Amino acid sequence: MHTEATLVWGMLFSAVGFGYFMYGRKQSRTVPLLCGIGLFVMPWIISSQFPLIAAGAVLMALPYFFRF
Repeated sequence: MHTEATLVWGMLFSAVGFGYFMYGRKQSRTVPLLCGIGLFVMPWIISSQFPLIAAGAVLMALPYFFRF
C-alpha cells in the first residue's frame, strides 16, 4: 500500500531517473541510462518506504562509481 511518503519519494526518484535517462541517451552512456530506467520502474515495484529509499540511493550512486 502506498502512503504519501512513498509517493513523494517515488516522484523524486522518477525525476532524478528522468535526468539520468536523458543524460545516458544523449551521451550514449549505458550505466546512467539503465539507472534512469531503474529509477522510473522502482516505485512501481517497491511499495515500502525504507527499501524504496535504499534502492533509490543505490541506483542514484551507481553512475558515480561505474563510468562506462
